Amino acid sequence: MHQLTEQQFLERLGDIKLLSLDTDGVLTDGGIYFTDDGEEFRKFNVKDGLGIKRVQGIGVKVAIITASSTPSIAHRGRRLGVDYVVLDCEDKLATLVRICDELTIDLNQVGHVGDDLNDLPVLNAVGCPMTVSNASEEVLSSALYKTKRKGGEGAVREICDLIVSTKKQR
Repeated sequence: MHQLTEQQFLERLGDIKLLSLDTDGVLTDGGIYFTDDGEEFRKFNVKDGLGIKRVQGIGVKVAIITASSTPSIAHRGRRLGVDYVVLDCEDKLATLVRICDELTIDLNQVGHVGDDLNDLPVLNAVGCPMTVSNASEEVLSSALYKTKRKGGEGAVREICDLIVSTKKQR
């Protein structure tokens, strides 16, 4: 992990205006489920959903940016009122830059939570790169914060609660 003091990390966390989230391995446990008919679906954690609502309630925008094209991800995002849901994304960083331009914010004001190699360009570009406890080694070494919980098991809620707590102390 980057060498920052806890105070420096919390300062960056407090500057977040956009929380960007990967799906598989972050909002889900990384498992892909199939019905007998071949339909693909995911299991989401309701605690993560409440965390997302809490950060939105203090003015933080939320984006879900994923390489997956599974419709259930869009349904989950809509149900939570997520500001941006981008499926089937080949270039997460370009997508995030476009969203930042639309919001007129800098990448330094973004927190991203990713867990695998395709998240590295984003994690290396944002002000507050974060990951889940069961992320790949490369991602773990690129993150400022690693959750205690695994992806799909309340890791996003843990991050959201930390954002809310940090912003309330300002």
